[in-house]
Order: sequence, then structure tokens, then C-alpha cells
Amino acid sequence: MNFELTAEQKMIQKTLREFSEAEVAPGALERDKTKEFPLDVFKKLSDLGVMGLPFPEEYGGGGADTVSFAIVVEELSRACGSTGITYSAHVSLGGAPIHLFGTPEQKEKYLVPICTGESFGAFGLTEPNAGSDAGGTETSAELENGEYTINGSKCYITNASYAKFLALTAVTARHEGKKEISALIVPTDAAGFSVIDNYEKMGLHASNTTELILEDVKVPEENLLGKKGEGFKQFLKTLDGGRIGIGAMGVGIAQAAYEKALAYAQERKQFGKTLSSFQAIQFKLADMAMKVELARTMVYKAAWLKDQGKPFTKEAAMCKLYASEICMEVASQAIQIHGGYGYMKEYQVERFLRDAKLLEIGEGTSEIQRSVIARQIGC
Repeated sequence: MNFELTAEQKMIQKTLREFSEAEVAPGALERDKTKEFPLDVFKKLSDLGVMGLPFPEEYGGGGADTVSFAIVVEELSRACGSTGITYSAHVSLGGAPIHLFGTPEQKEKYLVPICTGESFGAFGLTEPNAGSDAGGTETSAELENGEYTINGSKCYITNASYAKFLALTAVTARHEGKKEISALIVPTDAAGFSVIDNYEKMGLHASNTTELILEDVKVPEENLLGKKGEGFKQFLKTLDGGRIGIGAMGVGIAQAAYEKALAYAQERKQFGKTLSSFQAIQFKLADMAMKVELARTMVYKAAWLKDQGKPFTKEAAMCKLYASEICMEVASQAIQIHGGYGYMKEYQVERFLRDAKLLEIGEGTSEIQRSVIARQIGC
């Protein structure tokens, strides 16, 4: 068992660490205030060639592995959670379904623009009445004369304002009262397709979170992604990979919170001594360091299993659950160590806590992750 990163992974880590510190972190606080989408950052990431990092080179990707993807998400999230989630969703929710289930023609048409950064990746799954219960999908797609007519709505969709197309789920038939759910690739500029960006969020202010409205949107039958009726299976597999991305986000934000707390504790003096000289603070920091490292190891394990073609559903749920929950804990402790300063925006640790909360909700709530793990262990 070798825990050492490969030479390529180390190079990606070094490159993204330097990039994030130079290009992402300096504007993170301002973007949190203004809610400005980091388009300039992603143009530079496109130039770096990482927008399609884990996808095949023949489609413009980098041919890298899932561990490398996790490293990129962690480093971006350490600097800015909004940038991290934008990248994670672009790859794991936008590009992955097309890579996994698309025909060669669909990959050429839709995966290439995602890999080159010409289009952002997005995935339309959640609906007002179908969150954790994705089987409650109500969006419909009726096939007639070789084209689907789609009606319905989606909510909390990441990146859709900047995506030229996206895969979404819809009910394509009903059999004895049971829904047949399929996935379709839909251009966002199609007639009847509206993308609404007016959510007021607790955190991740610079990420794009939208509502989709589809009114008699028509797409050709060839836009069916994968096999008809297998949309449910497809998005479950997609979410498994996406949970690795959320886990990596948790590690990145937690790492940033821990580093801020450590630096502050080493500098701040109380009662004539630095905070870090008090055992109570030392123990907090030790626990934070331990939990971040454990979460990182869990993320890497899930990513490694995926790369080896082994089952990873349980491990993906575990790493997402653990990393998101310790991220909240570490961010909260970072604020506590900062005292009153931690409550102020200029010290940034309060932003980490606000950004962290979404990780316990998106890509399946903590409760759903526990349900997934329970099924996997035979409960």
C-alpha cells in the first residue's frame, strides 16, 4: 500500500497550489461580497489545460486520474470554495455523464467543449419536489416524430448560466404507475428554455446556482443520453463520482480554516503568551489537523478505487459525509480560536463556515449518505 503521490500528481498539486495562491485566493473575499462569478479564473484554468483533466485526451481532456481531479478541487477550494464547487460540478456533474454514457458522436459534440473550457458543465437533476428523492422527478419528455418535448423545472443547478448545454433527467414513460426516467442533453439556448439566477444564498456566493424552466423545449431523439429508461441508474453513478469532488472540497476548505487558525494562534498573545502555547488551543489544533488528514485519506481512497475500476459507492459516500462534517467542525473551531475577530469578514474564517454548510446538503445530504452506507453494509 503506497500513500505517496505519483510524480504527475505531485506536479498537478504544486501547479494548482501556486495558481490558487496567486490567481484565486487574492480575489476570494471580494467575490464573496460582490457575488461575481470567477470567469477570469476559469479562462486561466482553461489555459492550464485542467478543465477536462480526467477525461480522455482524444476529446481534449488531460487523461489524468480521479486522484488528480480531487487534488485540483482541494487546492481550488482551499483558496475559494465558490471556485472549487464550480470546477467540481463542471467535471463530475457536467462532463462525467457524457463521458460515461455518451455515444462517440455525443462526446465529440459535447464533451470536447467542456474539456476545452468553451462551455461549463452542468447537470439538471434536482427539482422543487425531487431533492433527496430524485425518483420523484416530475419533468417530462414526450417522444413524437423523432423529437422529445420537455416540460418541467429544475432547481439549485450549478453552472447553468455559463453552460451551452446540459444533461437533465426527465420522465419519458410510465409503466404500471412507475416512472421511466431517462437523461437528455439539452442546449440552454433552446426555445422555451429559461435559466434564472436570482437565489440569495448563505455561502458560496461567487458560484452560479440557478433555476431551470422548460416549456415545450424540443430536442432530437439523438440527444437521449445512454439508454432510454436508465436515467436513474446513470445519475446514481454520476453522484458517486460527484461525492468525491464534494469530499475534496471539504478537505480544501477545512485545510484553509485550519491554516488560518494555526497562524493566528501562533501570533496572537493573551496573558503574555501566544494562544498556541495554551494546551486547550493545542488540542483543538491537533484535532483539526488529524481530522483534515483523515478526510483527505478517505477522499484519496475513494478516488483510487474509482480509478482501479473497483466498487466505490460506499467509500464515496463515506468520504463525502466525513469530509463535509469535519469541514463544518474545523471551520467552527477556527472561528472560536479567532474569538471576536473570527466573526468579522476580513479574517475570512466566517466565510469558510458559510461555504462549508452546503457540503452537508449538496450531492446527497448527510442523512442520505448514511442511508447509502447502511445499504452498502447490508442493513
